[in-house]
Amino acid sequence: MTVKARIPDHIMRTSRIKKDKTQITINIVTYILVTIFCIMCILPFWMIIASSFASEDSIRRTGFTLWPTEVSTYSYELLFRSPDQMLGAYAVTIGLTLVGTLIGLFIVSMTGYALQRRDFPYRNGIMFYIYFTSLFSAGLVPFYLLIVQYLNLRDSYFAILLPLLMSPWLIVLMKNFVKAIPHEITESGKIDGAGDFRIFYSLVLPNLKPALATIGLFLALSYWNEWYYSSLFLTTKVTYRPLQYHLYNVINKVASLKNSVAGSNVVIKDLPGETLKMATAVIATGPIILLYPFVQKYFVAGLTVGAVKG
Repeated sequence: MTVKARIPDHIMRTSRIKKDKTQITINIVTYILVTIFCIMCILPFWMIIASSFASEDSIRRTGFTLWPTEVSTYSYELLFRSPDQMLGAYAVTIGLTLVGTLIGLFIVSMTGYALQRRDFPYRNGIMFYIYFTSLFSAGLVPFYLLIVQYLNLRDSYFAILLPLLMSPWLIVLMKNFVKAIPHEITESGKIDGAGDFRIFYSLVLPNLKPALATIGLFLALSYWNEWYYSSLFLTTKVTYRPLQYHLYNVINKVASLKNSVAGSNVVIKDLPGETLKMATAVIATGPIILLYPFVQKYFVAGLTVGAVKG
């Protein structure tokens, strides 16, 4: 017969009170730190928004502040002076982002899946070729000649769409995501008589939602922020250019106009400089920020795939 020692009730209550106080203290400290961190992240965005609605003269006198001393919408009026150009730039950028992200996800996911298949005989050689291109490239001149002379894509949106469809880093990332899927899943599909595309579409893709959200966000950001290829391959013959390149041209035109009248007797209305840059930042980053909350849960899960082995 065994006798179990019984802990007195007052000791249990004291221990429970100490644990409760410790947990409350930890929660308070955590909430304070998270609040401070959130404020530090929000303040720069708020300062950009506030400065975009400030007058250029107040920026010169007081600098950037959290609240504009003189409210002015002249920067936005200047940007939307040609609303058809702004709306066209938005339409081009949204179209390129949607089409490029969908096609890029399709290509990157299939490539990562194929390179992870054990029965694919040339996967090591192809993976080395992809990895090699991430370390060495031919340079800008051969790339420009390829797009302009051989592919004849000058003044075409395909010159922006094609180079950003996939990258070696995204393929390696997708390959590591697919590695976390058990090989038995594809084997069960083969036993049931499913083909490769059926296995990929029905069995592999549903398990790649975190990966698709993560890589899709990277692709969407790259298309949304693209301006370099636009400056190389799109000339004045193109009516509507991507948003970032359109805003870049507006800022350059205003800066050139201000420099051209500096020191002369020409009197013009005070053109915005710093406030115009802040307004373009708000216009360029505002819509894409709204995309992040929809993919946040998949994005966090995607970053932690493979971090814990069990």
